[in-house]
Amino acid sequence: MNRVISKDGTEIAYEKKGTGPAVILVAGALGYRALGFEQPLVDRLSQHFTVYNYDRRGRGESTNSKPFAIEREVEDIDALIQEAGGSAYVYGISSGACLALETAIKLGKKIEKLALYEPPYNSDVSALQAWQEYRTRLNELIKANKRGEAVALFMSFVGAPPEAIDEMRKSPMWSMFEASAPTLVFDAAEMGDDRSVPVKRAANIKSQTLVMDGGANLQYMPFMHATAMALAKAIPNAQQRTLEGQTHDVNAEAMAPVLMEFYRQ
Repeated sequence: MNRVISKDGTEIAYEKKGTGPAVILVAGALGYRALGFEQPLVDRLSQHFTVYNYDRRGRGESTNSKPFAIEREVEDIDALIQEAGGSAYVYGISSGACLALETAIKLGKKIEKLALYEPPYNSDVSALQAWQEYRTRLNELIKANKRGEAVALFMSFVGAPPEAIDEMRKSPMWSMFEASAPTLVFDAAEMGDDRSVPVKRAANIKSQTLVMDGGANLQYMPFMHATAMALAKAIPNAQQRTLEGQTHDVNAEAMAPVLMEFYRQ
């Protein structure tokens, strides 16, 4: 395990594996290295790239400095890019894709290529009230240090049925989710006040970009495909791809060859 110091003094823990061009992985909500969610992808990509798998601030072995701002998480990735030699490929999943997008807007050509999988923006006005209610309740729970309730709220918001959440509470992973629960506020902030697709700002991205969604998700979260299409249209040098048979929890066996093809173009 390695550490890099971000601009505000926050220590960002990361693991580096492989050789070749640098690829930085940006996890989604509640994700960090100890959970092992990204390890299968790390193992595959590291055969051709130097993969940086890091704990976002406030998670795992990374520290956190207050107050939070999206710019601080961008600075964390910038510190990793500097450690990697000044430029890197970036892959972000779910709300991590939102952070990756923000980073590409701010850091420009430091991100040579940008890959995004299902950033959960939603421009449907019918979803606005639910989003605002979620953020309000989430902030209340985090301020009250009710971490378990905050995790359950998040899981319910993204569509997990009550019985699945109850089973997850019995899992050893639940305490790990609770440990990073305060960072759910960070992920929500990165999707904005109304969660709409940031098409105007995305137009400023200079990196070659791949925006992806899962074909099996069309019946469950159709807005994900609409979001991918909108971003691919807004970003000047972007392409869109739907990974057939994949849900929001994309399989590393499906993702790795797509990323390798894109980064090698």
